[in-house]
Amino acid sequence: MSLRARVVLVVVALVASSVVTGAASTRSRCAGLVGVLPGAVVTDAALVAASDTEGEHCDVRGLVAPRIRFHLKLPTDYSGRYLQLGCGGFCGELAPPTPRACGTVPGDLAVATTDDGHTGAGDVPSVDASWAGDRQARDDWQFRAPHVVSRTAKDVIARYYGAPPTFSYFSGCSGGGREALLLAQRHPEAFDGIAAGAPAVQLSALIVHQAWLARVTTDPRGNPVLTADRLPGLHAAVLARCDHLDGLTDGQLDDPRACDFDPAALLCPAGGAACLTPAQVEAVRKLYDGPRTPDGQRLHPAGQARGSELAWNRWIVPTAEGALAARLADQYLRHLAHPLGAPHTTLADFRFTAAEFHRLTAEGLRANAMSTDLTAFHRAGGKLLMWHGWGDEAIPAAGLLDYHARLTARYPRGLSDWARVFMVPSLHHCGRGETLTSFDPLPDLIRWTEHGAAPDRITAHGHAPNGTPRSRPVFPYPLRATYDGTGSTDDAANFTPTPPATPPRDAVDWLGAHLHRLPGPVG
Repeated sequence: MSLRARVVLVVVALVASSVVTGAASTRSRCAGLVGVLPGAVVTDAALVAASDTEGEHCDVRGLVAPRIRFHLKLPTDYSGRYLQLGCGGFCGELAPPTPRACGTVPGDLAVATTDDGHTGAGDVPSVDASWAGDRQARDDWQFRAPHVVSRTAKDVIARYYGAPPTFSYFSGCSGGGREALLLAQRHPEAFDGIAAGAPAVQLSALIVHQAWLARVTTDPRGNPVLTADRLPGLHAAVLARCDHLDGLTDGQLDDPRACDFDPAALLCPAGGAACLTPAQVEAVRKLYDGPRTPDGQRLHPAGQARGSELAWNRWIVPTAEGALAARLADQYLRHLAHPLGAPHTTLADFRFTAAEFHRLTAEGLRANAMSTDLTAFHRAGGKLLMWHGWGDEAIPAAGLLDYHARLTARYPRGLSDWARVFMVPSLHHCGRGETLTSFDPLPDLIRWTEHGAAPDRITAHGHAPNGTPRSRPVFPYPLRATYDGTGSTDDAANFTPTPPATPPRDAVDWLGAHLHRLPGPVG
């Protein structure tokens, strides 16, 4: 064997030995995370090899006292960023923490999830609240779990990599969007960048809204008034009336509030797939209007958006397992609505009165994300990106705009430097939809937080009604996308931002508006 060949073999052997030694060292560091931490314990830690879907990482499981489970993935190829994901509904399950669940974010972030301190029962654990029989369980879900998990995760990260995260992010939708806003309001230095999608801002009032969805679509004998076969015809009639109002007939409403469709246009006493009975007309009107007291006071700032009708199946219109709105409302009223030891109620018993609404306030203040005091978050350099789909069937989008209007009133100058809202046409709850079905703001939040590049457009993706791939820009509210007259209307490049003709007036006069001035507990 030649001298050169021997040298090559030696070099190859040394490199291979280094790789094996490095892998063993990484595996040892990962396993060494098991043990007790301040207020928490790591129960399992194992190195997981790279796969087609994610890179090599240390998979960590643990518990924050007394019973908040968390799951943390620490990538070998690490960027210095930490991302924590929120959970929806009443949580109750430990979802896998993967950035790929967030779309185009790279896999070099440390990522964590939590079950918020309990395990939900049934086919949809996040709509079960039977666990809420003690104060600790309630506190963990209402406000405590995301913060204490962030502290523990950062402690584990520092031990594993030798330093805390350079940047920390939180991203959540629905109940996770509520958690996102709570962190900005109550723990302003915990995260550098926060993405709050379809946030359940006014949670206790939102439960009243869910109860309303169930009640107005059910007859006195408990049978559904509105059925799934009516929804396509209803949605088509809404588009026929209003699709053109934004300047394009493209299968979506850019702002459903401009639509004045009256379901009475589909009235025919006998009913049928293309029309509505008088009872169905009345039910749809009440869905669009939202919950009110007998004397007309609003109990939530928004009703169901016109254009969201196709998403009502399963959420409002029951399937074999029931309607999710009804299940959420009944579980909350039975187990979470009132202080421990106080009389509870059920969906069947609930009355849409001011007195019943105010009975929800004591516990509601512990979970609502309604405070507009974000001064400390702003001073800490935080960036807040809020977003919502206009076609959201579960949490009406106008509720976020009511909150944003009050935030704007509190910070009339410079708010858009650190907090922006993006409203996505046709998007259903946290994703899916009729035309635009995907919206991923996290990469833009990272650029904004780390490089100061405030997002002036975020592209949403989906398909036109004929199946053609569609992309559309979503501009910071209140700007909306206007076709520039050239090229395809399914290409985001052919749209420009346009301000509204008159400034929007988004703050709503509703019964719980005063709650925006009341802080909740910190913990």
